[in-house]
Amino acid sequence: MFFEGSEKKIELQIKPGSISLRALPLQFWHQALSLANAEILSNLSNDYCDAYVLSESSLFVWEHKLLLMTCGNTRLIDTVVFIIEKLGTDHISDVSYQRKSEFLSHLQSTRFEDDIDRLPIALAGKAYRIGHLDTHHHYLFHSNQTQQLQGSASLLMYHIKGEVADYLRQASQTSTQIRRLLALDSLLPEFTFDDHLFEPFGYSINGLFEDKFITIHITPQERSSYVSVETNLDFIQHPFNIFSALLNILNPSSWDTIGLNMQIANLGFPSHRRLASCDLQLNQFNGFNYNHYTQADTEILLAEVL
Repeated sequence: MFFEGSEKKIELQIKPGSISLRALPLQFWHQALSLANAEILSNLSNDYCDAYVLSESSLFVWEHKLLLMTCGNTRLIDTVVFIIEKLGTDHISDVSYQRKSEFLSHLQSTRFEDDIDRLPIALAGKAYRIGHLDTHHHYLFHSNQTQQLQGSASLLMYHIKGEVADYLRQASQTSTQIRRLLALDSLLPEFTFDDHLFEPFGYSINGLFEDKFITIHITPQERSSYVSVETNLDFIQHPFNIFSALLNILNPSSWDTIGLNMQIANLGFPSHRRLASCDLQLNQFNGFNYNHYTQADTEILLAEVL
């Protein structure tokens, strides 16, 4: 069984003093997400943010910002265009659109280049590819921002293995046990969580604490396992590196870290080699960094009968 875990991601920011995204009715989000072939499964809210677990990844809505991630063969760009048209470009200050290279990109209904061609001219910006086409690479579009964006960090893991990975592929699982194995309640005791366990397997969880968030999405299929972690936790102020903890729990063969206005230290990472890196200054206010790592040990491959 194959499922494309690699996500498409949009971050959209509203101008100060403009409309409140949290004031939009729930039906608005249902209609927008349906265009991407995604639906809301559950939600979690606090004084700062509304977080939705989706049939494909997650949506986070603050007063003046949204973060939407979708995986599988979703058409995120259709949702993006709908939201922009409904809000009006005059209300939007910044747009960031990202796509990770897919395992089977030929099965996707659009390409990154197709997607950004559909963004309104009023939201002009620059598009980049980071990495070589024949290996892991990342696509990024950023509109011409005029202000500094809040820092965020992503961890993308490939080919997880070990005890926890084996459990995530079992026929009978529970959300409670997955959360225990990921140690989330002990790592982030101040957070409130909302999760969903998919059939036959696959797992998503959102967490909120004040204006901080974390979201984890696990596609455990052995031939194409993929895990994404997204957060705005400050890696300098936080007492430990949440990425290091999850890397040592899930034991991937390789992984990427991506930071927007945030440097991600590799302290505590499993023994590794950094194969590639990129530091990109988007403008005078915002910086982007990308690193690709692989475990230091040589991987012994087993031939697969087709």
